[in-house]
Amino acid sequence: TRSGVNNSNQFTTAIKITKDLPNTYGSIQKLHARDTDLIALCEDKIFKILANKDALFNADGNTNVTSSNNVLGQTIPFAGEFGISKNPETFASYGFRAYFTDKSRGTVIRLSRDGITEIADKGMSDYFEDKFKSHTGAISGSYDEASGSYNVTFHNDESVSFKERVDGWVTRLSFTPEFAASLNNEYYTIDSGQLW
Repeated sequence: TRSGVNNSNQFTTAIKITKDLPNTYGSIQKLHARDTDLIALCEDKIFKILANKDALFNADGNTNVTSSNNVLGQTIPFAGEFGISKNPETFASYGFRAYFTDKSRGTVIRLSRDGITEIADKGMSDYFEDKFKSHTGAISGSYDEASGSYNVTFHNDESVSFKERVDGWVTRLSFTPEFAASLNNEYYTIDSGQLW
């Protein structure tokens, strides 16, 4: 704002600032801001929530976006019956793409502008189905900006890497970090509390 005050600490009850999602899809595990919208990742479904705007639907099913005084506008589900299960720690995003696992369905998902894609199906569907059934430890995800890869780590077991340029799973990594993140094109991992 021009005054430098955004009033984000004020919640006026007259303004609609809340949004209800169907509880049939489980709890919200992760919220992610993308462009001017909000992505809600529930256990069994992914939704796009328009921010400060609403969608008006035409008779043919197409939408027109209009301005609204609601903080959170229309809720639009992504096609496909996928969610993030109870593993929000597998979520990683880079640019306009987001990656996460759906352990309940034994798959790995990419959410892009064209919607949901099961990237586990790119040569590793059996591997992930078996791995998610048998692995009882923690699972995490991270994006390595330098190599352009999404890494899924099964703690105390192994890590696997998906590359967009190859459009497939390219390698099993020799390490299983507790946490990993990219910063300024450098990939940092943490193991036993130590930065690598």
